[in-house]
Formats: sequence, structure tokens, C-alpha cells
Amino acid sequence: MEPGVRARTGPPQPAAPGLWRVRTAGGGGGGGASSWLLDGNSWLLCYGFLYLALYAQVSQSKPCERTGSCFSGRCVNSTCLCDPGWVGDQCQHCQGRFKLTEPSGYLTDGPINYKYKTKCTWLIEGYPNAVLRLRFNHFATECSWDHMYVYDGDSIYAPLIAVLSGLIVPEIRGNETVPEVVTTSGYALLHFFSDAAYNLTGFNIFYSINSCPNNCSGHGKCTTSISVPSQVYCECDKYWKGEACDIPYCKANCGSPDHGYCDLTGEKLCVCNDSWQGPDCSLNVPSTESYWILPNVKPFSPSVGRASHKAVLHGKFMWVIGGYTFNYSSFQMVLNYNLESSIWNVGTVSRGPLQRYGHSLALYQENIFMYGGRIETSDGNVTDELWVFNIHSQSWSTKTPTVLGHGQQYAVEGHSAHIMELDSRDVVMIIIFGYSAIYGYTSSIQEYHISSNTWLVPETKGAIVQGGYGHTSVYDEITKSIYVHGGYKALPGNKYGLVDDLYKYEVNTKTWTILKESGFARYLHSAVLINGAMLIFGGNTHNDTSLSNGAKCFSADFLAYDIACDEWKILPKPNLHRDVNRFGHSAVVINGSMYIFGGFSSVLLNDILVYKPPNCKAFRDEDHCKNAGPGIKCIWNRNHCESWESGNTNNILRAKCPLKTAASDDRCYRYADCASCTANTNGCQWCDDKKCISSNSNCSMSVKNYTKCHVRNEQICNKLTSCKSCSLNLNCQWDQRQQECQALPAHLCGEGWNHIGDACLRINSSRENYDNAKLYCYNLSGNLASLTTSKEVEFVLDEIQKYTQQKVSPWVGLRKINISYWGWEDMSPFTNTTLQWLPGEPNDSGFCAYLERAAVAGLKANPCTSMADGLVCEKPVVSPNQNARPCKKPCSLRTSCSNCTSNGMECMWCSSTKRCVDSNAYIISFPYGQCLEWQTATCSPQNCSGLRTCGQCLEQPGCGWCNDPSNTGRGHCIEGSSRGPMKLVGMHNNEMALDTSLCPKEKNYEWSFIQCPACQCNGHSTCINNNVCEQCKNLTTGKQCQDCMPGYYGDPTNGGQCTACTCSGHANICHMHTGKCFCTTKGIKGDQCQLCDSENRYVGNPLRGTCYYSLLIDYQFTFSLLQEDDRHHTAINFIANPEQSNKNLDISINASNNFNLNITWSVGSTAGTISGEETPIVSKTNIKEYRDSFSYEKFNFRSNPNITFYVYVSNFSWPIKIQIAFSQHNTIMDLVQFFVTFFSCFLSLLLVAAVVWKIKQTCWASRRRE
Repeated sequence: MEPGVRARTGPPQPAAPGLWRVRTAGGGGGGGASSWLLDGNSWLLCYGFLYLALYAQVSQSKPCERTGSCFSGRCVNSTCLCDPGWVGDQCQHCQGRFKLTEPSGYLTDGPINYKYKTKCTWLIEGYPNAVLRLRFNHFATECSWDHMYVYDGDSIYAPLIAVLSGLIVPEIRGNETVPEVVTTSGYALLHFFSDAAYNLTGFNIFYSINSCPNNCSGHGKCTTSISVPSQVYCECDKYWKGEACDIPYCKANCGSPDHGYCDLTGEKLCVCNDSWQGPDCSLNVPSTESYWILPNVKPFSPSVGRASHKAVLHGKFMWVIGGYTFNYSSFQMVLNYNLESSIWNVGTVSRGPLQRYGHSLALYQENIFMYGGRIETSDGNVTDELWVFNIHSQSWSTKTPTVLGHGQQYAVEGHSAHIMELDSRDVVMIIIFGYSAIYGYTSSIQEYHISSNTWLVPETKGAIVQGGYGHTSVYDEITKSIYVHGGYKALPGNKYGLVDDLYKYEVNTKTWTILKESGFARYLHSAVLINGAMLIFGGNTHNDTSLSNGAKCFSADFLAYDIACDEWKILPKPNLHRDVNRFGHSAVVINGSMYIFGGFSSVLLNDILVYKPPNCKAFRDEDHCKNAGPGIKCIWNRNHCESWESGNTNNILRAKCPLKTAASDDRCYRYADCASCTANTNGCQWCDDKKCISSNSNCSMSVKNYTKCHVRNEQICNKLTSCKSCSLNLNCQWDQRQQECQALPAHLCGEGWNHIGDACLRINSSRENYDNAKLYCYNLSGNLASLTTSKEVEFVLDEIQKYTQQKVSPWVGLRKINISYWGWEDMSPFTNTTLQWLPGEPNDSGFCAYLERAAVAGLKANPCTSMADGLVCEKPVVSPNQNARPCKKPCSLRTSCSNCTSNGMECMWCSSTKRCVDSNAYIISFPYGQCLEWQTATCSPQNCSGLRTCGQCLEQPGCGWCNDPSNTGRGHCIEGSSRGPMKLVGMHNNEMALDTSLCPKEKNYEWSFIQCPACQCNGHSTCINNNVCEQCKNLTTGKQCQDCMPGYYGDPTNGGQCTACTCSGHANICHMHTGKCFCTTKGIKGDQCQLCDSENRYVGNPLRGTCYYSLLIDYQFTFSLLQEDDRHHTAINFIANPEQSNKNLDISINASNNFNLNITWSVGSTAGTISGEETPIVSKTNIKEYRDSFSYEKFNFRSNPNITFYVYVSNFSWPIKIQIAFSQHNTIMDLVQFFVTFFSCFLSLLLVAAVVWKIKQTCWASRRRE
């Protein structure tokens, strides 16, 4: 299956407009309702059909001309006048703020699909400490881009309790319940933001104050509390429990008395007898069936809820560390859960790392290793910190590993990690993939060697894989391999999205293999390994681009992968009478059961789900044992059925698997390189070194084993997704225009050289001593080779083996520096790792080294004056990209909106978190909707105080307007809530507190949070009829006195001033905000019309006169003033100087529109900068063309060699095309010249005729003689 990709090459763009859709009622239990649900689904359906009919009628006319239909407004003169907060030609879209004070009601975005790029905010106001319930009857928005934020209070500074996005309540729900969100402050603030990609049907939300949860689900009655009369609760029917009476218990009375009994007084569940199990005691022990349960977890603080945390199992405890939460003030970094007693405990840790999410955990003995992740509470950076938590002492310590070789330690998030002991007995933690804010999506493996505290990025073999963010991985002890599934990746062609890939990484051989993909793309899911099956649960499965196909943000998909058979199976979803959709959760395995904790599903989850798979011991015969599953792998051993893990510890048994056939050509075509084509389980072959086809297809030159593949640089480079990661590989270069990493040309080293890694190598078989060998290399612009990488060593050893006719044991660039120190020619030390001395070497007499080709190739020492059979030269790669521009600063290092958005669509600025992120990583940078709004071009003020009008102020959800006592529209925009302005009281956690002194009511200041005051004249006028500006003063104009009058500029909003335009007399108006003058004369430029456009042949001085275009004689010039930039031009001027003193000067001018013409002259060319020097010649008005000739005698060209003519074309309208020419030529030909020319031509023709006649006579005479 092709990976699901999002084709956005930048942030979302508007989709093509489509037909508006009316929401219909959803089916299924719980009863959904569409928007504008007022009194039942039947009424709504009629309402929808009525709307379609009305909408079809008004589409051809004014919005309410025929029907008078305005959804949230009134029809006046055939036009809809919308109520506050509503926009659209029929007032059908929300865009503003609303306040709801009724005990119950509905809120919606409108009757049709919501508007692109909109912000809507609702404040539901009850009374202090009242319980307010929000019931989401319908919710459908673009997943991960369009969000609804719910706050438990009257501002966005109140605790955030839910972030909704995607298809929360689809039209067909199955067994899913309608979700509810509860606030307890007596208020609820809901803020909705949508971007510009595509829109969906929106939402319909019912709210009620002090009502029973979910109407007691139809399994109880709503009862008033005796202790607190204002509160109600559900009194559940028998065999139903839970706050909403939504959890059944003791089904079929637990099979009493044989299977168990029902505990009606305690925890209200089935207590099974020893030989029975399951939620209703209906399954045998052991059982051939699987089941899910929700354990009764002992009450604990809600701060347990989190997502993108990590969990590991140690004994009977599940240790949970880190994670994302809405509020870190009471967040516990380290928790443990007792899997036997179902009790949470908080670790007593005094100091340790900052809170983070997207990190990795791996357990080794008593230590938990935590690497990387995003530190949410500081500057939001991704870290490369390595922390170790000791379980016994419950204390943290940091590690600072040494990075080996030329490697790189990548700071990543969304990666995974495993610790294992290699065949070499080295204990290593392997870090897989992840996203780096600097290097992008990484495809590298990182190794941390625990005993030596060293860090290494090893070279891998096999398939060329693409790394990403949010995958899952499991380690299988039997195959000594890590299995990696899914993730969010950047893909070729500037695409990015989810994938369903499955890779296998063999830890000892460092080899990648591509396995069968699942067919279900996802990221931020979980994976565990139980009895030879990798179980995948949940995740984010949304991969839509321009329209929705129903993929949900939150999934409860349950998949199983059979490791032995390379087969995927779909398992039944949990049937737990409640939604269990989620992503960002964790999973561990204990006693063959999977425990899932937390995650995100609009709210942060703190529940635990338990999956009990079938038990192999329950299968009594061989056939059922071998065919057990899906989701379990069993083997028949000595007349007993055993689990795959216990019965196949040595990996010697072969599983019974379905017959597997080779893939079709179409399936193999997806692999673009030889290694990936041959290192997979699909049965492909690499054919003719250019394409991947089925192994069953015919091929003239076939490669079926990856070890025979020649790895091309382009296959490596196109996996590198950022300029920084591309620049680390010297074989690659970054194409700024295409925004992709490309391979450098193959001829970088020159003829006879081989491009190996970062160097060029050349082997020569001539017999030389060390100094002559070094001189030979020097003459080729190189040196004797310093073989410091394994890739160089492997190449040289392979090449010398090819010399079969002669012995080649070449010099290499290694010599003794002093009595005990050997070093390479490039001054790097010899480490005896990539190359080793042969036994007995180095000897005392040798000071230079050569490579001996023996049974085991190695180094030998020889006197430098001795001869050796061959030499190896090395020189650096000459990159054609050496002089290319360096990489731009990564998005994550840009700290302001202006520098973040300065390079087009590469970066996106999040104003609410003040972070700059790469456009192809926006979703993974804010997986839980942390960004309230983003920008790619126009930057809005970063604080409320920078917003100058009330309208701008209330567009930002965190701001309110303080209107000053003048009531003319002046005021201040301040951070605040519905109760008043707020100020920052805690720098560490950005805590805000109410401070009414910032807008004192006793001084007649007025606080506005929902709607602006009626009078909005920006302090330049009072109002009549409450909202009409009486007379704009202070040089302002506009409906709200928001603009400067023509001829003035500035920002008059909120009492600002207007200033007269300064244009040097060459413009009457300027830009109303910047003051840049709109110069009226073509060729004059500058903000104040102070310069001539000298680059385009305009001369003069506009500060003392004007500018002229300098014309050449005997050329015709055409001036097309057609562009928008020419709109303000009404004049253009020219100058010309006669080139010949004895010829008249002719002028010709015509234009497409009428114009005025003035022509003057002066004896000296000063470009008319001094008034009074010029003498008028011609003055015409309202003409289209003019021709004239100026006599050289009359204007005395001979005596005035600097005579200059000035042409002024003015008073024309835009657009216009003008043609003008000055010329000098004679009108009467010189008679002497005429006759000389005439007789010369005549005599020449006469001579030619005489010669032709003579030749003709000669020919005739010759014929007569014959």
C-alpha cells in the first residue's frame, strides 16, 4: 500500500470551493444531531431540506431578495444584516465572540460547512463552582489543523481541559458514545480556529448546567444531591455502574454459581472461580479466546493523565516517565503503577530533568535510560540529554557520552530505544529514527554503548529505509531484531504524511530488511510483542489532504503481525461500552497480557486498558495449536501446545505459514534502489541495474541479494529531508529551489580516481619507495592515503584482490612520528581499529607502513627507503557545491515571526507558543493542538498591547478591550478574561491573575470582552445614534475615522496622528500608512520623490527641478505606462542634444491618449534644474500627436554646441503608450555628390558591358573556326 501523504509543500492552502453540505443526523446509539439542532432530529432533517431549497433559490439573486432568509440576522433591502459574531451573505458563518447565559442551549459554527480561516469564541456563563457539561452531538473538523479548545473558566488562561479535532462523532458511530466534557468553575470558554486547507461540517454542541452526565445513559435516573441541593447525580439501575451509568457489570449474573458470583456491594464486578475468567466469568482458564477489561484503578489525582510519555516494566511495576499534559503545575514526572494491586504511586524524586515528551525509555537492570524528547516547559527545544533513573535509589543522574569518529549525536523526538546485549557481549542502547529540529526526519541508527559511555552512528547495510516521527518498535530476542512500524515521515517530492511501513533491523549485522506493510498508516500508536506476534493498537490515522475520507485522528484499530510468517491480521476492536480511541499512549507486557495506559483523545486520558490474549495451553490438538490466532503464535511440542517464545528460544523451529508467492511487478516497482529491492520479503529482483521487478519476471542481468548491489549516492541523498542533514554527507548537495537533497555528479574525483565516502582514492601498482610514492601522489594533487574509515579500507582490500597477474602490496600514508607513535599523513592518529598490524608488527626497523596482501590482509612496517609493490593515493572530493550558499538558519532557531516567515513557506510561526517550526513538521511539532494560530506571511503583534483597535483586539482569544472614558473608540488592548484584565504573576509557568486596576471601572473605564463598544471613532469623533461618527477630525476620514485624509499619512487608529505627505512637489498623495509618495512624473522615485531613476537613463535633480529621459538621436522610443505601478503617473519628461551642427532637428511624438505638450530649449544642459534658464518654444493642450523641425540656423547649433531641447508631456491618463523620436537628416541631396555617384555607376556598367561583348565575340570566332 502506498503511504498516506499530505501533499502540502507548505502550510495549508485554500481548497477549491464546493457545494455546501447540510448536516444530517447521525445514526447509532446515543443519537447524534446536526448543527442548528433546536428540537429533535426530525425537525432538523426538514430544516436541512428547507435550507437546500432556499439556498438554491438565492444563489442566483441577492442573499435574501426572494426568500428573506438570513440565518443569524435580518433582511434589510434584500441584504442580510448579520447579528454580532456572524458573517456571510446569509449570515451563515460564525466569526466573533458569543456569550451564553441560559441554563442550557446549543452552540454551532453555522448551518453549513464552517468558514475557511476563521476564529469563533463562546463564553458559557453559569454561576461559581457550577458543573457545566458539554455534549458533542456532532463534531467534524480537519484533523490536526482545525481545533476546538475548551477551558474551565472564562478565558484562555484558565485550565485547558480538551482540544477537539477531526471526526470525534462521525455520522455512523457504531458502539461509540457521544463524548462529554465537564467544567467545574461555573464557566466554559470554547475557542475554535480553522486554517485555509479545507473545511468540514463543523459542530453542534449542547451545554447544560448542573445536569446528570450523559442523561445517565438511559440506565438510571437523575437525582438531586441531599448534601448539596444544587448538584445532581445518577442513581444507576441494577447491573449498571459509573458516573453516567454507562458501564455494565455482572452480565448473566457471572454464570453463578458454577463460574463465579456478582459482588453487588463492593466494586460491583464478577468474582470468578479459579477455573473461569473474563469480565463475566464465561471463559475457561486457560482460554482459546481473548478479551479486554477495564481494571478498577484506585482513585488518584487527575494529573496522571498524559500523552507521548513512555513506560517500562520492572517486576510488577509499570514505570511511567514524562509526557505531555495541559497543565504542568501539578504534573508528576515519575509515576509507577502496581499491576497487581492497581494502585498508582508517586516517586519521591527531589531533583531531575525538566518535563518533556516524545522521549524514549529503555530499561537495563535497575536503571531506566531516558533520551531526547521535547522540553515543553522551557523554549520548546528538542534535546539530546541522556538521563538515567535508578529505580532502587529513585534518583536521577546525567550521562555525557563521547561521540566516536566523525559521527553526530542527533537531538531527536518521536524516536524509540531498546537495550540489548550484542553477540560481542557489548551492552548497547539503540536509538531508532526520530525528528530533529535541526536535521529534520532522521533515518539514522544511534548507538549508546553503556560500558564505555560512547556514542556512535553506525553504517548500516541492507535496504535504504526512511526514518520518521512517532513510529513504534519492538525487540525480538529470538531473531535478535528490532521491528519498526509506521510513523510520520517526509517523503520525496516535498510530501509528508503517515506510512504503514514495517522494517526489521538485525542488531548484530546492522542490516535493514523491508517487511510486508500493514495496509493501515498511522503514527503515535503502541506496539508490544507477545508470543511471536507484534500487536499494534490505536494511533493517529488521519492522512487526508484536500478532502476528508473519514480517517479519524484517534483510532482504536487493533492489528497483529506474525513475525515468523510475515503476515498481518486485523483483530477485533475492544468492546468496552465506551470509546477507547487514542494516540500517544504507552503499552507494556506482563504475564502475557498487554497493559495500555493514557494517551490523547481530545482529552488527556488516565485510564488503563488490559488485553488478555488466548493461551496456547488451551489448545488440545496439534491442528488447532498450529492454526491458533490471529494475534498469537503457538507450536506443538511433545503432545503439548506451547507459546512460540517458550518453545523456540533457539530460533530453530519453522512456523507453519501460508504459501507465499512472489510479488507482482507493480508491487516491486515502488523500490527505487537495488538494496531495498532485494532486502525485502516481497520476492523482488533488481533488473538491468535500473528497475525492481518480480523475481518471477524475466531479466537479462538480475541481482537478488543486496550484498551484490552497488549503492548509488542519489539513493542515499533523497532520504535526507533537510539542508543541514544533506550537508553532512559530502556526496550530496541541497537544491534550494526544489527543496530536496540531490546526489553530486559522479565525476567529482576525475578519471582514474574512485569516489569513496568523503575522499577520492587511486591505486597504482608501480614499484616505488615511500618518498617517491608520496611524490607521485603529490603530482596528482593528493597524498598517500590515510585509511581512517572502514569504507576506505574495504575498498582498498577489494581492489588489490583484483590484481591476479602481479602482487600488489601498496604503500599507505602511515609512518612512525616518534619512537612509540604512528600517525597518518593527514595528521590523524593511528588507532589500530580500521586496519591492524600483522602479527609481530610493527618491527623496530620499519618507519613506514604498507598493506600486505596475505591470507589475512594487514599492515607491515618497512624502512621508508625500501621498495613496495604499489601505492594508494588520496585526495579530497572537489564538490561543485563548495561555493553554493550555506544552509539557511533552521526554522527552530528563528526567534521572531518576521525572521521565521522571511523565506516564503519554508517555516511557520506559532504566535501562541512563539515558536518557529518547519512547514513539513507542523503537525508533529504540535501533535496535541498546542498552537492556537499560525502565520506564514503577515505577522500580527505578539502581545495584546500591540493591537490598536477593539476589532483587532477581540480577534485574539486572549485579549480584551479597555475603553477609555471619552467613549470615542480610544482604549487599550490587554490580556484578560470576561471578568476583567489579567497580568502575569508567575514567570516560570506563565500564570495569570485578575487585576481590575488595569482598567478601573471607578474612573469610568469600560471593560469589553465579548463585543466592542458601539462608538468606534478611534478618538477623532464623538458618536451620534451610539455608533455613527459625527465628524472626523485631526485630518482623518473613514466610517470609523480610521484613515488619514488624502495628502496625509500615519496610523490614526486609537488616537494616532496624521502627517502631511513630503513629496518634493512631485506628488499630491502618498501611502496612507507608510507615507511613501506616489510620484506623478515617470522617472522620479524614492519615498519622498527625491531621486531620479538613473538606472533607466533618467537624469536631473527632483529636489531642484525634475527628471528627464535622455533620448538618442535617430532612434524611436516607446514608453508603455501600463503596469499597476504606473497608475499615478501623469507626466513624463525628455531631453535631447543635437549631434550634428549643420542639420535640422526633427521631433515626432504620438500617444494613445490625449496629453499636454511643452517644449523648451537652453544653451546649456543642466537638465532643467535651475528655473528660468529655459526658453519656451511649443505649448499645446489636449493633443494626441505632434511633429516639428527645429532649424540649425535659427537655433545656431554651431555656436551653441551644448544646446538642449526639453520636452514636457503631461496631463495624460493611465494607462498610456507614448512614442517619441528626435532625428537629424538632409532633405535635399547634394548635387555634386549625386552626379559623382551617377557617373561612377554609369561608367562601371559600361565597362562591364564592354568586357561581356568582347568575350562573346571571341566565342563566336572560335566556333566559326571549328
